[in-house]
This record gives sequence, C-alpha cells and structure tokens, in this order.
Amino acid sequence: MTEAPSSAPSGPRSFAAMRHSGFRAQFITYVFSMMADNIEHVISYWVVFQKFHSPALGGFAVLSHWLPFLLFSVASGALAERFDPRRVIQVGMGLFIIASLAWGYFFITDSLQMWQAMVILVIHGCAGVLWQTPNQMLIYDIVGPHDLASAVRLNAMARYLGILVGPAVGGVILLALGPAHGIMLNTIFYLPLVLWLVKAPYGPRFRKGTPPPRRAVRGLADIVNTIRDVRQHTVIVSMTVLAGAASFFVGNAYSSQMPGFAAELGHGDPGVSYSMLLAADAAGGLLAGLALEGRNMMPPRPRTAIILALLWGVALTVFALSHSYVLALCFLLAAGFLELSFNAMAQSLVQINAPPDMRGRVIGLFNMASLGLRAFSGISVGLLGSLIGIHWSLALSALATMIVARCLLAVQ
Repeated sequence: MTEAPSSAPSGPRSFAAMRHSGFRAQFITYVFSMMADNIEHVISYWVVFQKFHSPALGGFAVLSHWLPFLLFSVASGALAERFDPRRVIQVGMGLFIIASLAWGYFFITDSLQMWQAMVILVIHGCAGVLWQTPNQMLIYDIVGPHDLASAVRLNAMARYLGILVGPAVGGVILLALGPAHGIMLNTIFYLPLVLWLVKAPYGPRFRKGTPPPRRAVRGLADIVNTIRDVRQHTVIVSMTVLAGAASFFVGNAYSSQMPGFAAELGHGDPGVSYSMLLAADAAGGLLAGLALEGRNMMPPRPRTAIILALLWGVALTVFALSHSYVLALCFLLAAGFLELSFNAMAQSLVQINAPPDMRGRVIGLFNMASLGLRAFSGISVGLLGSLIGIHWSLALSALATMIVARCLLAVQ
C-alpha cells in the first residue's frame, strides 16, 4: 500500500500560522462567523421551544444541522475544487444571513409555523457544509504545508472560542433586544468574513504551478469515487475512520444530555456550577490550542492521534461514571483538551497527505466522517441512554470508540 509522508516538517514555531497576515484575518473572521452560528442557535432554539414545545422538532434541529455534512461534504469539496473556494464560502455565509433574516421576519410577524422552522433549519445546515470544507482548503492556500498543522489547530481553537462565546453573547442579545431584533443584529457578525473574501489573495487564481484538471461535480457519486481513490493512502484512511468512529459513537451528543448529568451530580438548577459543566468541554479545547501551540508540542503523527483518541475515550468514561462534581468537571475539561488535540491532528494529517488534484474531496470525506456522522450519536448516547441511563450509554459509546482506536493502533 502506498503512503505519503505523514508528519509535518521538523522545528515548528510557536503559533506559526499567526505569522501569516492572511491567516490572522481568517482566524478573526472565522471566530465572528462561528459566534454568529451559535448566537442563532441560542435565539432560534429558545423561540422554537417556547412556541411549539416539540421534542421532535428539537431532534430535527440536530439532524438538519449534521445530515448535510454527511450527504454533501464531499460535494462541497468538489465544488471548492472546481470553483473558487472563496465564493463557495460566501454562498454559505449568504445562506446563514438568509436564515437569520427569515427567523427575524417570522418572529416579528409572530407567524412562524413548524414547517417553516424546519425549512430554515435545513437552510442553516446547508450553509454550514458550504463553509467548513472550502474554508479548510483555503487554509492550505494561506499558510502552505509547513504551517498547516498550526493553522488547523488554531482554526479548531477558533471554533471552540465561537462555541464558548456565542451562547453567552446570544443570551445577552436575547435579553437586551428580544429575539426578533437580536437575530437581525446577528447577521452583522457574518459580514467580516464575506467582505474579507472579496479580495483575499488566495485560491486557485493565486496558486503556482499547473492547476489540476477541473472535475465535474457528481454529487453522491463523488463519495464512492473518493473512497475508492484514497483507499491506498493508509494515513488518510486511518484518520478518517478514527474521526468517524468518535463522531458516530459519541460526537457531541453528551452536551445535549448535560442537564441530566448535572442533576445527577447535584447541580441541575441554573447557576454557575451548571454553566461550568456546559463550558468545560469548550474551555478544554481552548486550553489545548493555547498549550500545544505555545509549547510546539506533539507534531502530527498517526500513532499520536490514535493514542490521544484513546485517552479521550478514557476521560469521557470517567466523566460519565463519576459521582463527584469536581472529578466530573476535571475530566470533562480533559476531554475537551484531548478532543481538540486528536481531531486537529487527524485533520492535519489528512490535509498533508491529500493528493493535490483531489484535496477538496478528501477533506470533504474527512468532514463527512468527523461531522456528518454526529447525526447518529444521538442514537448511541441519547436513545440508548433512555434504556440503560445516560451514564452507561456514554461510557459504552466511549468504549466503542476506544475499541476502534485500539484496532487502528494495532495496524500502524
């Protein structure tokens, strides 16, 4: 089996990607857009819950967010290969803005119906899939292969920052302006990325050398073809399987079960202790980005990524089965640290090893696994939790991920 080089160049610098002015602009605008994405969740989910009190609609919100990644991530990568990824991202941002404006209209007129909410949720999910894969392609153009690992890790940290800050800002906006005007204001936070991409000097027009042939976008057929094309690249396969297993079995399903965990730990009422549990995972991810970038720790290697995933499974298992609030909080923080570490490393390895003529589709395949399969984690953690309890469902889901990781480690 053929295998491309799997490690980054030696001697990386602290926060190497930040030395590129283009990446600094991308990082800032990415944080604003990720924050806006989460602000919209806070406001729209609150209004939808108040109006319909429908658990089924809440479940649809999760599916509509992740299923587009499962179905269209590879197609999104193919689009970014064939066309300018900057413009694909701008289309995604446009859909985000349309979704926010639609929510605002229905909130102002108090005419929202369930089917309309479902349509807007689907638009929002499609916006995300048109953003993430082309954005990862653009990062490669901005920093190049030497600083790619740093850029991927910092971009993951930016995602956690948006997830951590967005709900807090969304809550303030909701209280200060109300849902209608608050979600209208939210559209402004998408504009910095849209405007920066207008003339950002990155993408196909600015690449050196002979451009790869422009392939037709074949939709779902691209998934089969991409799997067939990468099956000889062992690093890409192993990292995609690793990310897919973590996403399928665990994903972020335990976040939606946090009220149950908090109640079992004696902190189910709203307050600082409950908020700390909600924020611990994202805080751990931020800490990982700062610590690993600042110390130049752990260059991307397949075995390292797999071992980190195993430790992530251990941390989640201890959190799930703990009866101590302090212990649970500590291991939830550790889980966030380890999740960013192994996910960013896996993504870096996939990007480093992706053949240039199919980079977009390979990144899309990785996103299909790492993001799209999260749609099913609600079954392994949530549905199973209704039968045997959320503590054991999360522990068993983490154990299943660890078994896959251990098998991958054995064949390295």
